Amino acid sequence: MVRTTQKLIVHVAIFIVALLPLASAIQKHTKKITHECSDHKVLELSPKLSFQIVLHGFLLWASMGFLMPIGILVMRMSNKEENGRRLKMIVYTHASLQILSVLLVAVATIMSVMNFENFFDNTHQRIGLALYVAIWLPLIAGIFRPDRGSKNRGVWYAFHWLIGVTVTLLGIVNVYIGLQAYNTKTMRSTSVWSWLFSVEVAVIAFIYLLQEKWHHIKQSGGILGKESVRPTDQEASPTQKKELSAMA
Repeated sequence: MVRTTQKLIVHVAIFIVALLPLASAIQKHTKKITHECSDHKVLELSPKLSFQIVLHGFLLWASMGFLMPIGILVMRMSNKEENGRRLKMIVYTHASLQILSVLLVAVATIMSVMNFENFFDNTHQRIGLALYVAIWLPLIAGIFRPDRGSKNRGVWYAFHWLIGVTVTLLGIVNVYIGLQAYNTKTMRSTSVWSWLFSVEVAVIAFIYLLQEKWHHIKQSGGILGKESVRPTDQEASPTQKKELSAMA
C-alpha cells in the first residue's frame, strides 16, 4: 500500500511540474481580470511594508519551497543505506532541516499576523493557515516515532511520509499563489521569480525521480561491468602460469 501511495504522489508531482510553464500565462490572465474589476485597487506599498512582504515571501520559500523538499531528498538517501553511522547522520540532517523549516514558517506567520491584513478571504491566506497547522504534524510524528520492527512502525511511516510530501506540495503551490497575489495587489511583475522557482522545482522533481531508480541503475551498471570483463583481461592464476610455462 505504501508503494502504491508513493507512486501516486510521484505522478502528482510530475503533473504539477508539467503545468509549471503555464504559470506565466495564468499570471497574465489574473492581471487582466483584476484590471476589469471596477472595485480593484492597486496596493500602494511603503518601503517598510514592501520589505516585510518580501521577507515574508522569502521565509516561506526558504522553508516550504526549499528546506522541506531537500529534507525529503536527504531522507530518501537512507532507503538502501546499510552503514549505521551514515544512516544516523542522514536521519539527523533530515530532522534538522525539518525543524528549521517549521521555525521559519512560524516566523513568517508571526510577521503576517502583526503586519498584514488577514481576513482569510483569498486562497493564499487560507492555504497558508492550513499549512501552518499541518506543518507541525510531521515534526510531532517524528518525535513520537515507534521503534524499528514494532507493530505500528509501518502505519507511522506511511502517515509521516504522506503528510510530509503533501505539505511540501501544497507549500510549493502556495508559493506560486503568493507570487500571483503579490502581482495582483501591486501590479509588480513576478514572472522572473516564478520561472526561477519553476526551474528549482523541476530540478528537485528530477532528483526525486532519479533516486527512485538510482539503485537499479547502479545494479545494472555492476552487472554490465561484470559481463564486459573478458578472461584474458584478468590476472592468470598460479596454475595457469605453470601451464603456460610448460607450453612455452
